[in-house]
Parts: sequence; structure tokens; C-alpha cells
Amino acid sequence: MTFVSLPFFLFVFGLVVVYFLTPQKYQWLVLLVASYAFYWLNSKWLVLVLWGSTMVTFLTGFLLQKVYDKNQQAMQALGDQLTKDIKKQMKAQVKRAGKRIMLVGVLLVTAALLMLKYFNFFGENLNQLFQSLHWGATIPRLNLLLPLGISYYTLQAIAYMVDVYREKTCADRNPLRFMLFLSFFPQIVQGPIARHSQLAKQLYAGHRFDFRQCCFGAQLVLWGLFKKLVIAERLAIPVNYMFQHYNSFSGPILFLTVALYGLQVYTDFSGGMEIARGVAQMLGIELELNFKQPYFSTSIEDFWRRWHITMGSWMKDYIFYPLSLSKAFTKLSRRSRKILGQYVGKRLPAFLAMFIVYFLVGFWHGANWKYVVYGLWNGTFIMSGILLEGVYAKAREKCGIQEEMVTWRMFRMIRTFVIVSFGRFFSGALNLSTALTMFQRTFYHWKDISFLTNGKLFDLGHNNANWILLVVAIVVLFYVDYVHEMGVHLREVLARQPLVFRWVIYIGAILVVMIFGHYGPAYDAASFIYEQF
Repeated sequence: MTFVSLPFFLFVFGLVVVYFLTPQKYQWLVLLVASYAFYWLNSKWLVLVLWGSTMVTFLTGFLLQKVYDKNQQAMQALGDQLTKDIKKQMKAQVKRAGKRIMLVGVLLVTAALLMLKYFNFFGENLNQLFQSLHWGATIPRLNLLLPLGISYYTLQAIAYMVDVYREKTCADRNPLRFMLFLSFFPQIVQGPIARHSQLAKQLYAGHRFDFRQCCFGAQLVLWGLFKKLVIAERLAIPVNYMFQHYNSFSGPILFLTVALYGLQVYTDFSGGMEIARGVAQMLGIELELNFKQPYFSTSIEDFWRRWHITMGSWMKDYIFYPLSLSKAFTKLSRRSRKILGQYVGKRLPAFLAMFIVYFLVGFWHGANWKYVVYGLWNGTFIMSGILLEGVYAKAREKCGIQEEMVTWRMFRMIRTFVIVSFGRFFSGALNLSTALTMFQRTFYHWKDISFLTNGKLFDLGHNNANWILLVVAIVVLFYVDYVHEMGVHLREVLARQPLVFRWVIYIGAILVVMIFGHYGPAYDAASFIYEQF
């Protein structure tokens, strides 16, 4: 039951009706039952993995809160005898105890992810190492099933445990409510990665039916369907063909391949986000924004601030800052400044932490070395941009380039698009070897440009009408993104229009999705790309 199937929309319609007919204090129970029913319908007994991770996370938070509450009671009991030194000592002791509890919980839920998603990857690489060393040992390959959304709810669980440990949020006392927090069905498929402080209260609180919010949510769902069915699925046909037959194409076509693949991933992933956020909004729940017009970015760093925002935020709060501000990295900073000088030495610890972050970002995407290289590709450009920022500033000054110039902004956007697109070789190709071959061919096979005159460009699974439709749809996509980039909220603008005009737009959009979203013989929408993560 995917987000683009009729059973899913019947499921959502039934849920919305039941949810708002239920007394507000019991509405969270309706969401819990619906979420676990959705997970069961998609993953059957793998729901036990979700439940197991949920129970470990809940118990970890519960024990942490118990330790902190007990310490607070002990300090209150001391009264006037509680000196600053005693208070500091007690806090240090309770933090040490809390850290042990938190680490056990994090290791357990992470172990489940590593086992199910990465066991065969580690096994294959170790077997290659054993073979090169002429060792007889081998690690068997296991036929493991990957639970739906495990990469997302695992990160959400880790964030919760760390936040309770840091005392940024209070632990949940109700296991059933906490089960809802980790399993809320719109965002469990591919995010966004929610924080307990942002989402939990919304899930547990009752909501009254709000026609305006319901309409806004339905519009988001419709926009997500347009992105997924009209653009992403139509792009998938030529993109898949070009990736499979890359040896038949010259450099320009190979670059076109990754450029179109980037658009496919964007419309597929953000389309799923719009559907998830739209369904949640119909229920009165606001999920965090996960994309903010990434193709209007002026640097790789800016791109990753706009792309998969909740993932970037998670990595920053739970990997980058804890590493870069740790005692070990502080010592490294002092030593590196003595050896490498203030400018490089001061930045080296942050760059090392950033290197680890983008290594993990790549590895999170999948059990394949191509994803690691994909993460490091982006991380390298971000680090070099920061390191050479002064050099770039001097070069702009000498050339008389001003930051606010439209032409300069356009140049930076095109440059970012090209760099991001080349990085897509490593996420889109079958494996790292194929990605490197395609990358090389892009630079060394530019002589054959006959595709411009022999019509081969249009011989990739689509006829001319479908290519024209695709171009028009992409223009619409970028126009909407441009309007949002300018700070205009189209849904609010539409809401102020006359009723007849609004319904003409709604019906027209529905017909566009229904007519142009399904095409060709035996067509069936594919799963979302990021479901596999």
C-alpha cells in the first residue's frame, strides 16, 4: 500500500473520518492503530522490529528520567546542606550513570539497523579481505529483509534518547503514546526525521476538524502526486535506460543522465514529503519542512541546507557538534594550530568532524561504497569552499564582482547544479566501478554529438509528446519553486481567490494527475526511491 495507490487514499479518507468523529482525548489511539495497521499491511511481521526498537528506546528514556528525578529528589532532601560542590558532584555522578544508560540504548537500536541493513555489506568486504590474506574463513550471506523506514525511525529513536540524556526533553511515561511517536505512518516511510519536542505533543493532543487545514493538506498531497507521478515516474524511464546502457552514450548524454536523475530524485523524494506532510496536515499535525527549493542553491553547503533538511539538522546536532566540541577535538585544535598555523589549524577539527558526517551521510544512503563516495564528494566541496573562502573573496574583489549581482547568482546556481549533478553518478549508478566509468566517459567521449541531429535523444522510452509534457511539467515545478523562493505562499494566495476559480484549479490539477500521471501499457507507479533507505 504505497503513497500513490488507491488503497492508501481510501485508508487516509477512512482515517480522517474516524479520527474527527472520535473524542479528542482518544484520537491518539486512532492514530496508533492506523499507524501499526499501515506498517503491518506493508511489512507484516517486520513490525516486530519496529516494536522492539520502540520498547528499547522507551525504556532507555524511562530509566534516564528515573535517574534524573531520583537525583533531583536527593538534592531537594539535602536542603540547606546542599553546597555548590556537592551539587556539582551529584550532577557529575548522575550524568555518568545517564551516559551509560543512553549509550546502551543507542547501541541496541543501532545494532538492529547495522545487522539488517549492513550485515551482508560488511560480510562481503571482510570475505574479500580474508581471501587476499589467504584465510579460509568466510562469512555467510544472509537473506535479510529490511524493515520499512528503519533508517528513519532509528535516527528518530537515537535523537530522543540523546535529548532525554541532555535533559532537552522529558521522557515519555506512556509506552503506547511513545509507540505512536516512532510509528506515525505518514513520516515513517521516508521522513521527515521528527524530534520528540516538535511532534509528540501534536500527536497526543486532540484536534478539531479545520476545513482550511484539510484543504491545504489535500493541496499538498495533490502537488506531491504531480511531482511523483507526472515528473518522477516519467523521468525514470529514460534515466533507467541511460544508466543501463551508459556504454552506448557520449559525454553530453551521460551528463544529461545524471542531471535528469537529480530531478527524478528531487521530485520523487520531495513528492513523497508533500504527500506525508499533506496527510498529516489534514489531521491537524504539522510535519517539518524537508526541502526548500534546493535547485536555487548558490553553493554545495547551501544545497545541503535545503535538501533533506531534517537529516542535515540531525547530523549537525548529534554528530558534528558533539565531535567538534569534544575534549579530543579541542586538544587536536590546539596542537594543529601550533603545527599548521592559525588559519588551517583552527579549522582542521571542524573539517575532520565534517568528513565523518558526510561519510555517515553517504553510508546511511545504502550498503554500497558508491554511497560513501557520494557523501565524501559533497563533503569535499563543502570543506574546500570554507577553506578557500578568503581566496574566493579576494578573487571576486579583483574582478569587480558584487554578491548581489544577478549574473553572479545565476553563475553560482549553475555551478552548484553541475557539481551536484556530477555527484549523482555515485548515487545513481549500479556500483562504484560503474559510477567511475561513467564519470570518466563524461569527460573523454564528447566527439559524438550526433544525438542532436539523429533523434536518438528522443528514443529513450518516450515519444515526442511525452518529452514535451515532461518539459512543461518541469517548467511548472521550477516556477512554483521560484515563487516560493520569493516568499509567496501559493496555497494562501489561492485561498483568497473566488470559490469558482479555486475549484477550476483543483479539478484541473486532479485531471492532470489522473490523465498524465498514468501512461503506457500496464503502467504501475514505482515505490519511492528513498523508501529503500
